[in-house]
This record gives sequence, C-alpha cells and structure tokens, in this order.
Amino acid sequence: MRRREFISLIGGAVAASAVSWPLAARAQQPVVPTIGVLNGQSDNTYAQFVAWFRQGLSETGYVEGSNVAIEQRWADGHYDRLPALADELLRRRVAVIFALGGTEVAAAAKAATSTIPVVFTNGSDPVKSGLVTSLSRPGGNVTGTSFYAVGLAAKRLELLHELVPKANLIGVLVQQGGMIAEEQSTDLQRAARAMGLQVRVIAVSNDRDIELALAKLVQEGAGALFVTAGAFFTSRLDKIAALAARHSIPAMYARREGPAAGGLVSYAADVPRIYRRAGEYTGRILKGAKPGDLPVELPTKFELVINLKTAKVLGLTVPLTLHAAADEVIE
Repeated sequence: MRRREFISLIGGAVAASAVSWPLAARAQQPVVPTIGVLNGQSDNTYAQFVAWFRQGLSETGYVEGSNVAIEQRWADGHYDRLPALADELLRRRVAVIFALGGTEVAAAAKAATSTIPVVFTNGSDPVKSGLVTSLSRPGGNVTGTSFYAVGLAAKRLELLHELVPKANLIGVLVQQGGMIAEEQSTDLQRAARAMGLQVRVIAVSNDRDIELALAKLVQEGAGALFVTAGAFFTSRLDKIAALAARHSIPAMYARREGPAAGGLVSYAADVPRIYRRAGEYTGRILKGAKPGDLPVELPTKFELVINLKTAKVLGLTVPLTLHAAADEVIE
C-alpha cells in the first residue's frame, strides 16, 4: 500500500469515528419524560400546591430540569377550556397528566385519553364521580389522591355549631354547576336536619355573586357561613374571609387558608401531604407502575384550625374542648 493511500485510509477512519461518536452519544442519551399539569384556575393560586407535588416527585428520584420536564396548562377559571388544554398536553406527548384542583379537571383529563396515565387530586368521591371503578383497584389509566371533602360536610357543620351555638340558620356557598356542589349540599342538608338546624344554600359563579350572596344571607338572619370545598373557592378564600369580616359573620372553610386569611375556622385533610403523595404516585408511574394498580389514597389525618383573634372580634367563646383539639390556633 502506498504511503498516500495509507494516510487517506487513516484520515477517513478518524473522520468516520468523529462522526459516529457524537451520533452514538446522542443515541444513548436518555429521553426525559414530560409531566403535563392541568388545572382549572390560575398558576398564582396553585403555585404552592405544585411545589408540594414537586417535592413528592423528588422523593422518587425525579427532579424538574434534571431528569423530568413539566408542562403546565391553566384554565384561569374558564372550565370550558379544559378539554382543549388537555389535548394540548397530549400533543406534547406527555408521559403522565397531573390533574389538580377539582373533579372537573380530572374528568377532562380522563375524557381526553384512555392510555396516558392520569393522577388526580380532588375532593369528590372518585367512584361516584366516575373517575375510577374502585378505590382499591382503580383500573384503567386513572388514579390519585382525594381530600374526601364531600364526606366531611357533616363534621364541619358540627364544629361550626359548637363554635356558634346560637346560629340556627347557616348560610352555605356552593359553586354553581360544580360537580360536587349537589353532593355537598345534600350531605349538609341531611346533617342539618339531624342537628335541628336550617341551611340556606346559594350557588355562586363569580366574585359579584359571592358579594350579593353574603349580603342576602345576613339580611335573612343567617348566624354563620359554611363555605363548601372546591377549586373555585380555593382561589377566593382571601376575598370571602374579608367579606365575612365586613358582615361580622363567622365562617367555616374547607381549607386552612380560610382562617389564615382572617376567617374563623377550617377542618380539612393534610393538604401538603396529599399533593406530595400525588407526586410520589406520578414518579412511581414513570418508573413503570400501572395507575390502575395504585389504589386511590384517602386522607388519614384531618386538621382543625381556629383563628382565636377572629373569634374574639366576633364575640365568640371557643370551647376548651375545641381549643385543646385544634391542630393550630391562630392568635
């Protein structure tokens, strides 16, 4: 072989190697899965909830920006946009959809796909609402964690009555058209009859409705207010607490943020844990677990939060039993 041919052969081999190594390296790079986040409200309202979800996800070894990506879609209160937003996530080829903030969101995600796993967090009965066929064996592509908000209606009413025993008429706010509104109303009315109380249920769909509802309830002589669970109210707890203070009406909330904003009391599941568990479920699914085999997780701990400062302003005496039972007392 001539020297020139030998040099050309070596040069070609080097060049081929230079091309093949980057291609091989690229071929070996792992594909980073994408999680789609779907919500009916705004990112400002649910930023902390998504942060808790990320914490749970990290417990399974997945960190955004490192080995997983997250695409978020927010309906900003326009629930009719949820189907289109869910379709957007599917076009992004997400590996899992995390549907947070209400049964409507989970239902939209489930309707959009029967193959991509869906992990939800909501307050309804997942079986009654049609999200899963069974809590222990969900089947299909949907599972998640529940706040069990509907099942707490009677307990919340009982606690409110202990704090405001003279209130015989309780005003109730429900989200107009909300998927769990009717169920919560039915449970409350049943509990109220058993306790010898009356409830006045008013459905609201916007901020103006809430203002008019509170004014009407006060005019009708309601001695206390019961704010039902739902993403619609989660994004408005500050506003409702301020209106309740203006009308001097004690209120029960389905989130700790209610008394934290100046409301009287809340009784709810351990919300951070529920979102962290949803993140853990998502991580397990990314590792190969089937959503249909992961039981829907119900809360095991409920927290009572009482705002003593608000109670004092309203002229209420908090029973010692409730004070001792409270998980948090705001002074």
